[in-house]
Amino acid sequence: MRPGASPHPGATERPSDPEGKPENVEVTIDHLTKVYEGRITALNDVSLRIGTGVFGLLGPNGSGKTTLMRIIATLLEPTAGSVRVNGFDVRRQKAQVRRILGYMPQDFGLYPSLTAYEVLDYMALLCDLTEPTARKEAIERALAETNLTHLRDRRVGTFSGGMRQRLGIAQALLHSPQLLIVDEPTVGLDPEERIRMRSLLAELGQDRIIILSTHIVADVEAVADQLGVLYQGRVRFQGPPDALLRQLHEKVWLVDVSREELGRLRDRYLETGVFRSASGMQVRVIAEEMDHPHARPVEPNLEDASIWLMKGTQNG
Repeated sequence: MRPGASPHPGATERPSDPEGKPENVEVTIDHLTKVYEGRITALNDVSLRIGTGVFGLLGPNGSGKTTLMRIIATLLEPTAGSVRVNGFDVRRQKAQVRRILGYMPQDFGLYPSLTAYEVLDYMALLCDLTEPTARKEAIERALAETNLTHLRDRRVGTFSGGMRQRLGIAQALLHSPQLLIVDEPTVGLDPEERIRMRSLLAELGQDRIIILSTHIVADVEAVADQLGVLYQGRVRFQGPPDALLRQLHEKVWLVDVSREELGRLRDRYLETGVFRSASGMQVRVIAEEMDHPHARPVEPNLEDASIWLMKGTQNG
C-alpha cells in the first residue's frame, strides 16, 4: 500500500451518528508480537487501546515503534496477536482498514519538479479519486488543513523540510481518514518548523485518531492526549501524560555539584540531565530521597519519566 493511498476512496466517508457527528474511531491492539528472521523480537505481547485525539508513541530507536506503525497500516504481518481499527482486522480486512487510514512514514518520496498541487493531484489519482470535482475538493481541503494553500503552485524541490513534511501529511489526508499515522514527523526540522508541525497535529487530532510515533519527548509533551511508551518491544506505560508524571512526584531533584562529585552522584542515582550553572554544574536525578546539602526537589517532566521507564525500571 502506498502511504496515504486508499484503494476505495468512494467508501471513505466517516459513519455518522443520528446527530450527524463522526463516529469515534478506535484502535485495539491485543497481545501483538512480531519476530523477524533470525529470531529478532521487535514487539513482545503489546496491548494498547487508542481513541480519538493525539496518541504519542514514545520510545528510543529500536524500541519497535516503526514495526507497530507498519502493522497498524496493514504493511506488515504480525507473528501473533491482533490489531483492529474500528473493528476491522488489519490482517483479514486490509481493504476496509485502508479506507479509513492515512499514513505518512518517516521516509517518503515526493516529486521535486512538480508543484504541491500537482503532487496531490497525482496522489489523488492513485487513490482512485478520479471524479474531477471531488478530486479538486479533496486537494483544496488537504492544502487548507496543512496550511499549504499559498504554496500550491510552488515546486516541491524548493520546499523547506517543514513544508515537505506538511505536504506528506496533506497526501495522507486526501481521503479524510479517521486514523492518521505519522512516523517521526519532526526529525530534521528547525525549531520554528517543529512548533508549526506540532500545532498542525494538535488541530488535526480534534476529530480523528493521530498516532504520533517519535523518540523526541518534547513533541509528545506538546500535543499528546494519551501516551504509550515502548522499550525493547514492550509497553512500559499507557495513559495520559499527567498520570505518568504523578509517578515521579517528589522524586526528581536538581543538585548543584562539582565536577568531582558528578561521577559519584551518577553511580548512586539515575541521571536525567546535566547543566552548566554559575557555580559549576547541576545534575538532574531521580531518587526517593536525597541527603545532598545542595539538592532541591523539582517538578518532573516527560523526559525524566521516559528515562525512568526505559532505564530505571527496565528490570522491574
